[in-house]
Amino acid sequence: MVVLGGYAWLTSVVDPEEGSVRVIMFAAMAALLVAALCVPGAFGSEALLFACAYGFVRAAHIALFVLASRGDAALRSSVQGLAASTAVGVGLLVIAAFTGGALQLAIWGLALLFDVGEPYVFGIEGWKLVPGHFAERHGAIIIIALGESIVAIGTEGVHTRVDAGVVAAAVLGIVVAGAFWWLYFDVVAIVAERRLLKAREGSERNAIARDSYSYLHFPMVAGIALVAVGLKKTVGRVDESLGIVPAAALLGGAALYLLAHVAFRWRNIRTVNRQRLVCAALLGALLALDGAVSPPALVTLGTLAAVLALLILYEAVHFAELRNHIRHELAQEISPG
Repeated sequence: MVVLGGYAWLTSVVDPEEGSVRVIMFAAMAALLVAALCVPGAFGSEALLFACAYGFVRAAHIALFVLASRGDAALRSSVQGLAASTAVGVGLLVIAAFTGGALQLAIWGLALLFDVGEPYVFGIEGWKLVPGHFAERHGAIIIIALGESIVAIGTEGVHTRVDAGVVAAAVLGIVVAGAFWWLYFDVVAIVAERRLLKAREGSERNAIARDSYSYLHFPMVAGIALVAVGLKKTVGRVDESLGIVPAAALLGGAALYLLAHVAFRWRNIRTVNRQRLVCAALLGALLALDGAVSPPALVTLGTLAAVLALLILYEAVHFAELRNHIRHELAQEISPG
């Protein structure tokens, strides 16, 4: 997510279809694939290879920013700050590759802190972004994460005899993924993009982009990823109890996703989405109940799907007039024609 967010900032100031940019982007994609393949062994035998591949991805990112910052002193200053924090972060990952246990985890945590905290340390004034493009790229990240959750159902399904329970789990999984899509794209994405577009160019807009997109999309994607784990386990054991860890992934991941939406709305328009906050609390209560009662996995998934469906129904009915205004009037402001 750090890498994808960083490249979303980058492609606001460079054209990815230019020849040299395209070549560097392809090279970064290859390195990112290598890093992804190393993830299972990132704390073990493949730690050094992971650090080197990740370092290449970030180096390509900075190199393209250097090209884009020619003639722009403010952007060049911001890129230099990013380069410094990235060098420290990657260096820490290389050091961590030669350690293990708690020390390795601590060094990783410090590296992550450098990576994520850079905008607060070196400032945000010099960065440039195109609001519509920036919001669209982060929306695409949400879609990719949702697609992966559906893939998780399919990959588990091919190893399981397809019966009525598996079919029901697959359908309910699609309901959950569709509900997540609806909760983000139906109104929230439109309002957030408009807020970014209307913000003053410079520090105000960059701060909103940093907080709303670069940071608050982390818990959204994390929530989706956790739910994907729960969905995969559900398909594999529809008639059995999920167990505390998969249930926490399924219900807790959905709660995390909703809480991220609450924070997202607060950052953008300074109001609290009470119904989503209540639903997140309800899912937390259901998780505690699930641990005590241990219902079949299919029941847990069906309950989650029902809660999300009722939330969407409530918002669609209770805020029908406002929703219509946002979708058919405000949306035209950010996508004329």
